[in-house]
Amino acid sequence: MPSHPAPSVELVPTEAGDARLTWYRRDRAPHGVLLLGHGAGGGIEAADLQAIAAGVDAVAVVLVEQPWRVAGKRLAPAPKTLDAGWLPVVAHVREAVGESAPLFVGGRSAGARVACRTGAATGAAGVVALAFPLHPPGKPERSRADELLGTGLPTLVVQAARDPFGAPEEFPPLPEKTHRLVGLSAGNHGFAVRKTETDVVPDVVAAVADWLQGRIR
Repeated sequence: MPSHPAPSVELVPTEAGDARLTWYRRDRAPHGVLLLGHGAGGGIEAADLQAIAAGVDAVAVVLVEQPWRVAGKRLAPAPKTLDAGWLPVVAHVREAVGESAPLFVGGRSAGARVACRTGAATGAAGVVALAFPLHPPGKPERSRADELLGTGLPTLVVQAARDPFGAPEEFPPLPEKTHRLVGLSAGNHGFAVRKTETDVVPDVVAAVADWLQGRIR
């Protein structure tokens, strides 16, 4: 197997504090860059984020730790603060790689919401929404579908079969020209499966890799 440069880490100042970026295969940046944020209950150690960082090699992958995580806090701040900690990161990466490289933004759960809300404003080429929290568990009436529907960009949604924040069949019709929903055969909000089920994280990686290839050709 070909060897890749070791991941590199840098801090980016934002009005919400310093964000931490971990770059994977930065040498692939001319082909494109995928920035991924984490959820409100964890960091970039999430299995799906780590698997994508290791397994998607068509573009550079940047895992982004929000300032609240870098500062060691345990609770995520309000959406407005999350966006404030994200936008300067995207601008920094854009400046670093130049205008010609397609820039994709995304994340899991709360990180997916941030990317959906801000994607168009950052000039991103597309959005990757992993485990999008369509609604709080048990409260389908509190839908966040507008954030997803309003990206205005090519958008990939990857959703597990038993996600309490919204299973694939709960999603409203998505814009056919821009959005693609990949429903997995198993898994919870963290894409963890039962002992009797097959791991779906490889399917997450394959879906993201395939979608990106279609965008950068």
